[in-house]
Amino acid sequence: MTVHFIGAGPGAADLLTLRGRDILAACPVCLYAGSLVPEEILSHCPADAKVVNTAAMDLDAIVGEIKAAHAAGQDVARLHSGDLSVWSAMGEQIRRLKAEGIPVSVTPGVPSFAAAAAALGTELTLPGLGQSVVLTRTPGRASSMPEGESLANFAKTGTTLAIHLSIGNLDHVVDSLTPHYGADCPVAVVYRASWPDQQIIRATLETLKASLDEKISRTALILVGPVLKGEGFDESCLYATDYDRRYRPQNADSPWSSWSHGDD
Repeated sequence: MTVHFIGAGPGAADLLTLRGRDILAACPVCLYAGSLVPEEILSHCPADAKVVNTAAMDLDAIVGEIKAAHAAGQDVARLHSGDLSVWSAMGEQIRRLKAEGIPVSVTPGVPSFAAAAAALGTELTLPGLGQSVVLTRTPGRASSMPEGESLANFAKTGTTLAIHLSIGNLDHVVDSLTPHYGADCPVAVVYRASWPDQQIIRATLETLKASLDEKISRTALILVGPVLKGEGFDESCLYATDYDRRYRPQNADSPWSSWSHGDD
């Protein structure tokens, strides 16, 4: 018996990975975060599967369901939204399950920041503007932030910020970032990225609060940084005519001239 943690992706049912779909179809028990996982994904469950919405359950109750399945020798699909590597609460569940001697596996999902970037049709790392993406959040009721992980500290890098779980904390976001990025720094808010009711709001740090629909109070990602302008960046060397690489050595003296395959 194994508990299979599966990232269900950002919202669109067809952004579930093939591996996640196949595991889901083979598990007689499915626990899913009903507030964020679309019901269409549950259509991959076996017709006779036990499907449990964990939205109203605490950790003890969730682990209790898993222990019952374990006692019955049944595999469990544990569906979370987005990807499991950030803000999924998977860590605390796995810690409990390991203490019980219950095996686990992890299948990644499409993260929300990637779906938001796709919705914007933009690359978050553009040469000369930003070569890093910081995934962060502001303090909330569920989790505080370590002292060094402030928005102001991350803003000092000047790179792209993907700010999660913070749409209800806009005053703090704007006040923390404006001294470092400037009031005219571009911002994009993507509400429910990849869902049918997806919305995109483009603004600057100065105009963000006035531009935002008051109804958008959750399930929205804030992206900040110069890359969002989509202009004023350099072309990378990768596809430059004179760039020497394994698949395109420039001359017989190239260290790659004898390679027939490899990475770019």
